Amino acid sequence: EAADTKTALQILEKDTDNIAVVLLDWHLSGEDGGKVLESMRKKGWMDHIPTLVVTAEQSIETERKCIGLGAADMIRKPFDKDVVRKRVENNVSLYEHKNHMEEKVQEQNQLLRKQYSVMKAQAEKIKKSSQQMIDIICNILEHHYPEFDEKPQAVREISRIIGRKVQAHYPEYKLSDEDVESIAELASLRDIGKLLISDHVLFKPAKLTKEEREYMKSHTTKGCEIMGMMKSIQSPEHHKRSMEICRYHHERYDGKGYPEGLKGDEIPISAQIVSVVDAYHALISERIYKRAYSKEDAYYMVLGGECGIFSPKIMECFRMSRKEIEEIGSKERKGKV
Repeated sequence: EAADTKTALQILEKDTDNIAVVLLDWHLSGEDGGKVLESMRKKGWMDHIPTLVVTAEQSIETERKCIGLGAADMIRKPFDKDVVRKRVENNVSLYEHKNHMEEKVQEQNQLLRKQYSVMKAQAEKIKKSSQQMIDIICNILEHHYPEFDEKPQAVREISRIIGRKVQAHYPEYKLSDEDVESIAELASLRDIGKLLISDHVLFKPAKLTKEEREYMKSHTTKGCEIMGMMKSIQSPEHHKRSMEICRYHHERYDGKGYPEGLKGDEIPISAQIVSVVDAYHALISERIYKRAYSKEDAYYMVLGGECGIFSPKIMECFRMSRKEIEEIGSKERKGKV
């Protein structure tokens, strides 16, 4: 018990954890009980200690002030002790339940934070493994397949440049920063299926026969076979996107591509981006069966439809990206000097 405001606050300060409820006379020793309520609220005590104001006042203003300051209930004088006891028990029970629930929520939040940390670490581990896997595969392709002396970094950077333009100008595709980076990294794996193509066809310097061309086209589905074996070391999103890029990077917007003849936005946006990059980079790269075109010639050949018809939206992004794309080789050369 406390006979005045100062003593009441001292008791609360000293023994907060052992107090289950406060019965506060609104005119404690002639003072307004609001001072006690204000102090309790500032110190956070009212979050776990129900405070019942006892007063003879009947005005709605006093009741509004008490409730506004955080009082749990009001008891009017004169009062019946049994009614007061029951209202105290009810408020204490209510606060105990509330505090118990808050503790449970805190425990759940801590558990969720730990689980999130574990999942985040696992995701980073998978991402790192995926990046290492991509680098290893690119090294294998470079040694086995002469066309991959192109350095996969150029393909990644061109894919990243165009992907950012798509992200900025065509929000309907809902590409996030992570999506753009994922497409750029996985673009290097678009022709992984060529590892399963016969060297006789792969390295043939002469024009391929009709049967050989059809066989060469199977590198898209063979690439999916290889990527299917790597599902366990990729995140679900990365695996889905890598399969899309391998399978559909030779599809064309007008439906005249392969292997399925998809049209328009039936083609996943990841494959639409990489298909333009693949066509452009193939033109500026020297092959066994052809010379390398200049970047200017390659740019106009892609725009002119000589490599098939691409999405008008992707073509617009390709136009906007021309300067950045053509600077890639220059930056690489400067870095070697």
